[in-house]
Amino acid sequence: MRAFTDPSELRRLVRDGLGPGCRVTGAERLRGGSKKGVYRLTLAGRCAPPTVIAYSWAPQENFWPSVPTPHASGLAPFLAAHHTLRAAGVRTPHVLYASEPDDLALVEDIPGDSLETAFTTDPPRAAKALAKLAVALDHMAAHTSPADHTSEDVALTRALDDLTEAAARDPRVNAAAAALTHRLHELHAALTPRTTHSLVHGELGPDHILLTPDAHPALIDIESLTHSDPEQEHAYLRLRFGPHYAPLSRPLDPTRLSLHTLALHLSLVAGPLRLLDGDFPHRDAMRGIAEHNTREALRLVGMAS
Repeated sequence: MRAFTDPSELRRLVRDGLGPGCRVTGAERLRGGSKKGVYRLTLAGRCAPPTVIAYSWAPQENFWPSVPTPHASGLAPFLAAHHTLRAAGVRTPHVLYASEPDDLALVEDIPGDSLETAFTTDPPRAAKALAKLAVALDHMAAHTSPADHTSEDVALTRALDDLTEAAARDPRVNAAAAALTHRLHELHAALTPRTTHSLVHGELGPDHILLTPDAHPALIDIESLTHSDPEQEHAYLRLRFGPHYAPLSRPLDPTRLSLHTLALHLSLVAGPLRLLDGDFPHRDAMRGIAEHNTREALRLVGMAS
């Protein structure tokens, strides 16, 4: 049985961050991440908020212990991403306290639901949040940096690595490996130079967006924030938002979008199958992700079963 973050560490974190008069009366480990533990802490005593969220990047919270994680993780990239998003005018839960030696943080607990939940339970509220999310994405698009012209090569290399791994685990991908490899190289060769990159979240699904009481979107799971092609972000947005994507759509380079879309599908085959080598608990969900993206990758090269 995996041992997660010791409750005494969370109590100490609250005491150090919010003062000795603040006590933890309850701790609930929330379902979700594979790289960090997320806890809702109920507080009593001389505390301003009744609840806070604790993040723990302790090794025992990481379900990718023996292989490289697919994205950045840890307190340092989290704090850097938080600062960058705030500077760009994009809402994310406020950081209340960070303990760098322990890779622990306390952040604001935003009451209410995620955008994913609101799509079903409160469509008008979701529509309002979606319009505000489109504005936040425009802010991120305006936050640019000079393009690193090796990034296209890095994207190709990662996609080919994911293809190799997926092909070793799924005979359908293995049978299509030559066609998938050809398509990746074809798209990479057709790219035109780009001078700037914009800010991208990297995993911006509706489950990674909390809604404030006034339906303002607050981005979470932000550690992978980087400057890259906006097509990378929109490949993920199109996949995760599905019929709700239209308000977020923006003019994009179709070749780059095609490359990032195929690379994303391959990543979402290799990553979940790799994760299942360990003791990640939500196994059916990971199998479902891998299966869906296997079919989509094969469809893109005309080899769907």
